[in-house]
Amino acid sequence: MSAQNHINPMLELKAHIHKVYFIGVGGIGMSALARYFKSRNVEVSGYDRKETNLTKQLSAEGIDIHYEENIASVPKNVDVVIYTPAIAATNKELLYCRENNYTVVKRSDVLQWITEQTFNICVGGSHGKTTISTMIAHLLRDTKYGCNAFLGGVSANYNSNFWASEKNVSVIEADEYDRSFLKLSPDVAVVTAMDADHLDIYGTAKEVENAYIQFALRVKTGGCLISKYGLKRGNELFADNHLTYSLEDKNADAFSLNRKVINGAYHFDVSYKNQVIKDFILNVGGLHNIENAVAAIATAKYIGIEEEKIKIAIANFKGVKRRFEYYLNNDEHILIDDYAHHPEELNALISGIRSLFAGKLTIVFQPHLYSRTNDMADDFAKSLDKADEVILLPIYPARELPMPGVTSDLILQKMAISNKKILSKEDLLATLRIEKPRLIAVCGAGDIDELLFPIKDILEAKEQ
Repeated sequence: MSAQNHINPMLELKAHIHKVYFIGVGGIGMSALARYFKSRNVEVSGYDRKETNLTKQLSAEGIDIHYEENIASVPKNVDVVIYTPAIAATNKELLYCRENNYTVVKRSDVLQWITEQTFNICVGGSHGKTTISTMIAHLLRDTKYGCNAFLGGVSANYNSNFWASEKNVSVIEADEYDRSFLKLSPDVAVVTAMDADHLDIYGTAKEVENAYIQFALRVKTGGCLISKYGLKRGNELFADNHLTYSLEDKNADAFSLNRKVINGAYHFDVSYKNQVIKDFILNVGGLHNIENAVAAIATAKYIGIEEEKIKIAIANFKGVKRRFEYYLNNDEHILIDDYAHHPEELNALISGIRSLFAGKLTIVFQPHLYSRTNDMADDFAKSLDKADEVILLPIYPARELPMPGVTSDLILQKMAISNKKILSKEDLLATLRIEKPRLIAVCGAGDIDELLFPIKDILEAKEQ
């Protein structure tokens, strides 16, 4: 495939990289690479358009970051400039670097370089990949197997999206955006889902599926593919070794059984290749997270980690920031934060909440991207209709310019439930001060997480 023949300038640079500059350093994938170079005593600096908790952490770790698009702030004598495809092509700093003979590469080029040198477990899928890659990386770290981790979310166990190890093993979240994951070289690849997304890149759902089929073909000779059982076109996924996983389908090579909830935790057994491993405990909410755990357990079993160590690590797993993350969980209020920004992720979130809690469910959702809202408005409406009350925020544009006629109202008008509205952030907080719902989930991939602490304070405030 063409991705295999890609000439990576990083290969020529790797022996003498001393200074690296990131354009879009605050992105979750970019920040993991910034930490990677920092851990290897490389001088790291970067630009991002907005200060966040993550960029504050990077600054505290010794990475110099500025927030104004300014070519005067681009350092000289940089060995390589790394940018994210989420940065606009018109970015002044990116244009300046390209026009002034800097070596400029994408984030995916660097990951390609890394995976050409290590044993790699690469987790891809339109949803679930962040949690599963974090679970696998945690399993390898907690059991002392060891790994380097490049994650698309912040592990609650380690408060980071990256860690280094002397073990020549890497766990990598394989990002399908811009076809980046087709530059990776997996020894073990996990495919969680092949649903339509990023249609601004792929054009059609079929092209999305074709990309995952190509990703599976990148598994090295003798390697293993672990895919969710029952995927559309799953019979077109091939590797020398192929295992399937499921929440409960007994046709899969790995699935859960005997599930129950005890004191807010899931207790379950796992069947792996016709052998039942008993007594797993998962302290993270959502039935979909049991399925995610099955995928991680199958991966750990495949690479030879002992069962008792796997059980301990699963019980120790605290989850991923912004993935079914509790901000409140008491008798008076339950406040959950989730990154869900795709209809299937909303389905998983809502069913997960319903599996643990009874009563009226309020969903606050911030649509992410005009293109995704336009492409999936019908499906978003069907997913959100499974809640009792829905409050929509205006669309978070991220990298996009507005599209005529595309607003949050496009989703609202297609919803069947009557208890629905669109509010600004300010009006949302004002409404919550009055209504104070008992069970509320805040979800989206934009900046909605900035509202979590204000909402928490409102819910905890006692009546005067």
